[in-house]
Amino acid sequence: MTASDLMPPEQPLAMPEQDFSKDFRDAAAPGDAAPRQVALWRLLAFSPAMAATGLLTWVMQGWFADGGFSVLEMILLALIAFNFFWIAFTVSTVLLGLYGLSRRERTVTRGAARPMKVALLMPVYNEVPWYVLGNAQTMLQELHGRGGLHEYAMFILSDTRDDAIAEQERASVEALRTMLPEGTELYYRRRADNEGRKVGNISDWVRRWGAGYEAMLVLDADSLMTGRAIARLADALARDPSAGLIQSYPQLIGAQSVFGRMQQFANGVYGLALAEGLARWAGHEGNYWGHNAIIRTRAFAACAGLPLLRSRFGGGEKLIMSHDFVEAGLLRRAGWSVRFLPRIRGSYEETPATLIDHILRDRRWCQGNLQHLNLLHAKGFRAISRFHLFAGAIGYLMAPVWFALLVLWAVIGRSEEASVISYFSEANPFRPNWPDMSEPKHVLVIILIYAMLLAPKLLAAAALPLTGSRFSEYGGPVHFALSFLSEVVLAILYAPILMVQQMIAVFRTALGLQRGWAPQARDGGSYSLRTLAACHALETVSGVALWAGILTGTVSLWLAPIALSLVLAVPLSALSGVKTVNRIRHWMATREEFTEPQITRAARAARAELKALLDGNTVRGTPAE
Repeated sequence: MTASDLMPPEQPLAMPEQDFSKDFRDAAAPGDAAPRQVALWRLLAFSPAMAATGLLTWVMQGWFADGGFSVLEMILLALIAFNFFWIAFTVSTVLLGLYGLSRRERTVTRGAARPMKVALLMPVYNEVPWYVLGNAQTMLQELHGRGGLHEYAMFILSDTRDDAIAEQERASVEALRTMLPEGTELYYRRRADNEGRKVGNISDWVRRWGAGYEAMLVLDADSLMTGRAIARLADALARDPSAGLIQSYPQLIGAQSVFGRMQQFANGVYGLALAEGLARWAGHEGNYWGHNAIIRTRAFAACAGLPLLRSRFGGGEKLIMSHDFVEAGLLRRAGWSVRFLPRIRGSYEETPATLIDHILRDRRWCQGNLQHLNLLHAKGFRAISRFHLFAGAIGYLMAPVWFALLVLWAVIGRSEEASVISYFSEANPFRPNWPDMSEPKHVLVIILIYAMLLAPKLLAAAALPLTGSRFSEYGGPVHFALSFLSEVVLAILYAPILMVQQMIAVFRTALGLQRGWAPQARDGGSYSLRTLAACHALETVSGVALWAGILTGTVSLWLAPIALSLVLAVPLSALSGVKTVNRIRHWMATREEFTEPQITRAARAARAELKALLDGNTVRGTPAE
């Protein structure tokens, strides 16, 4: 069987590269009217955050006013205001989402859906073949069993470089094609090279086969979606001729380690409220997360071809790494709407198992998101699209800002006694006139920031019934409370470590040290003590320095929780990969674990069957992103 036997006849579709220096409008885009209340939602999301930040800044500047401002005082105030706005904006978005969920509104439909041919695209790169194909089999069988208006075809788009894995991919596809119901379409293509990585993989399919499919649903190698979720996305696109892309809200599943279950519990309990709030203020100018989203193929081809981008970080022309945000902005620029439907359930993905695996992925994401700063002045981008790009970059740039803020706060913790203050002479204009940070009003600022960071979790947990969930689905109120407290404690412990690691990622990107988009281990790596110590050296040194300052009275005691996390970075990182499923039953479990969805059971059985067909000769691989 040749390569062409595993693919349908080519149906080419032009996909030109976009020019960021010129505006572009797609003549095929029908245009769309923004939801009537989107202006109100944006006012309710942004105004409280700006007002709260302004009030805090005004109060704090009064504390520094006596004797005039020094340069360091102004820096401190600016850092506090900058951080506080983004914290407050998250809180207001969650509140907006909780309000929306409490109303139990149905998604507005725009008429009858018309039939479409939908391609399910699953890019893979050195994956475990039976794992990927088991998920693909399950989704295809669900779609076949449901029937419905639309026709579906699954494409396994391989960029695998390992010939042994590629051979098993091909063998798995050939075996699976004989097992699927008659009429089910499953195709396989392996590129000779992986130029452009995932961007090139998808665009290659669009240029060669895209004309034959009105829509494409882009998946990741670990994606799993119910037939109902896929059909609802397809129906939504078919009913809305102005929609270029509709993003679902992927829920995390399958976590077995401490760190993975912490992430999964947060996603399952708090995430929907944040997602609902985002969907409200974004309106038809939403974002794209690169997977579990349906896209109008011709719109994507006409509007979202990505050129190389000259980067201020590392220099030279580079592939756009975090392509999804940019593609959403390009579709919106061209006149297509980008929608987010977080209430569609049955859209799943997985999460890194260990802290180090999360860090490795985060470094790649940091590199991609900082590239977006080069596109803030691109011609034709809508204001909200620019905000999405900016917010993605800020998510990483806040790490060095937080670190600088903590350093300043540590320095002034006992301002009268702090030895660092003596560095500044009386004649030096930079000499700060610090207020005594031991005074209650300054301690209140630290408490306020801690409280605001916890507020989204507390609000979402308290209002869980508003999302359609019940505490009984999480094992009852007591079990839920224990899981909630566990997640909060772990999140507090890991947050300072992640802050330092994101700061490292920013500097690695700025210095050109972060290269490529290497895959990561799905089940989490096994790391030696030497690797853990090397990875977390900066956190450990920072934690020791903070504790030395606290014990000598030169650093505020209120920074003790942060100092504790940093000094324990190595053991906490080791703890992150410990598997808990068979040791502490239902610890930090989501409702999908207490009542497992049928599709996850079916996928597990399908993966086991395919693994058996390969006679146990599985080659371990790693996911594409």
